[in-house]
Amino acid sequence: MIISHAHRFIFFAVPRTGTHSMRAALQPHLAKGDWQQQALGEQRRIPIEQLAQNRHGHLSLRQVQASLPESIWRSYFKFAVVRHPCDRFVSACAFLNRRNPEYAENELSFMKSAIGVKRFQRRVLIRPQIELLADETGQPGMDFIGRYEQLQQSFDEVCRRIGLPATCLSRSNSSDHTNFRDCYDAELLALVNAFYLRDFQQWGYPVMDPGELAIE
Repeated sequence: MIISHAHRFIFFAVPRTGTHSMRAALQPHLAKGDWQQQALGEQRRIPIEQLAQNRHGHLSLRQVQASLPESIWRSYFKFAVVRHPCDRFVSACAFLNRRNPEYAENELSFMKSAIGVKRFQRRVLIRPQIELLADETGQPGMDFIGRYEQLQQSFDEVCRRIGLPATCLSRSNSSDHTNFRDCYDAELLALVNAFYLRDFQQWGYPVMDPGELAIE
């Protein structure tokens, strides 16, 4: 999460959507009085208690809106990036197991077991993207929503809209996994499609069909 008073923007960091690459590109342009919140690397907290107590940088629109003056909320440019739900789920599971040497041998089993656990579903890395970006009406409250699949083009548009020079994004904090379509069987696909149904509907990603899978 970045709130830049110098450039009047709010960047919502949806987990596993290239947020580290975008933050690294934005960092050189931030002023001393700008706010950031992140848990990885150098720990930073926004100087608002209600937000800082979350202890991670993936804050929801409703959390932030409730904590900011209305004048800031209405006048700052708000943006985020979203990702294909099936791809993002695989990436999140791989990231959560990055220090688990046995995960690669039990990837499918882990994902099948985890997706049905309520506590796991509530983890910020797993929650549907619409839950992080929706306002009180249930609709996205962003001024711009980019796509992970076209991350550089999306970031270029953000820079154009907030008046910063375009910057080539570097790869950062990526998880180690194969093409996400190779990580599913029909059972897991049905579970993930159901859990992220609102993401598919809201962002227009085509729901995967079992015929696309490598695992029978």
